[in-house]
Amino acid sequence: MKKEIHPANYRFVIFKDIATDESFLGRSCANTRETTTWEDGKEYPLVKMEISAYSHPFFTGKMKFVDTAGRIDKFNKKFAKFTK
Repeated sequence: MKKEIHPANYRFVIFKDIATDESFLGRSCANTRETTTWEDGKEYPLVKMEISAYSHPFFTGKMKFVDTAGRIDKFNKKFAKFTK
């Protein structure tokens, strides 16, 4: 890697997917107040993520279905006055 191109706080960080409770160790300069212990026994800053490769439908092959019927009814109700 080139010298002097990374920020001063570029360090190892644990990223935790809160949807699946899976974690992985990587490098980042993201600010965080929480820390946790990794498998090697060392303590690292913790960054919580809502979605990662562990929970994203593209990588898992599992789709999450939302309440489409409720959304369609809400749309039709909202725009019913324009159809008349």
